[in-house]
Amino acid sequence: MRKICVIAALCGFFVLQNVAQAQQADVGLGFGTLLAPSASSADSSHFPQSIRGGLYTSIRADIFMKHHLGFNGEVAWRSRQNLYNVGGFGEIPFRPILYDFNALWGERFTKEFGADVMGGIGGEDVRFYGNVNCSFTGCTDYTSSTHFLTHVGADVRVYVHGNVFLRPEAHVYFVHNNFEFSSDRMTRVGVSIGYSFFSNK
Repeated sequence: MRKICVIAALCGFFVLQNVAQAQQADVGLGFGTLLAPSASSADSSHFPQSIRGGLYTSIRADIFMKHHLGFNGEVAWRSRQNLYNVGGFGEIPFRPILYDFNALWGERFTKEFGADVMGGIGGEDVRFYGNVNCSFTGCTDYTSSTHFLTHVGADVRVYVHGNVFLRPEAHVYFVHNNFEFSSDRMTRVGVSIGYSFFSNK
């Protein structure tokens, strides 16, 4: 969870440093779930373990600079640990964390509605719990398996009160060499609540 806090803090700092020059900045807290192929659909290059299911919490920040173009950063993590089947050795707890940084296009079409599309790169950090690992930075109770990913997403912003919005959204991840799970592809769907800051320029 420390890594999540660090990524969220960096995104927040980056947003604050650029808000003065931005035409619009959005922040949001979201909840959703992960859709992915079942364990039975795994091929010879993937383990028969699905990453799908569970409640995912996400934090996101968007910056729009000019002509509705901008960038964003987001991190999403499974709120509760899941169990990973290791065959005859039983099951071990694990938690996936997904983070991405994107180019972004967004528009507010009316007072009540807006939409965004995005694409970029990031990473998947799968934490397997149960073993204590120590290094010069300290000790953790997990080991991490990290993979590069590419990401595309889209959402609709529904402004419910002033600059407060609800945002149904969908994100598709393509994870490089995601051999721990049944597929290299997964989709996160959910809804977030957020707030838009607009420039007075």
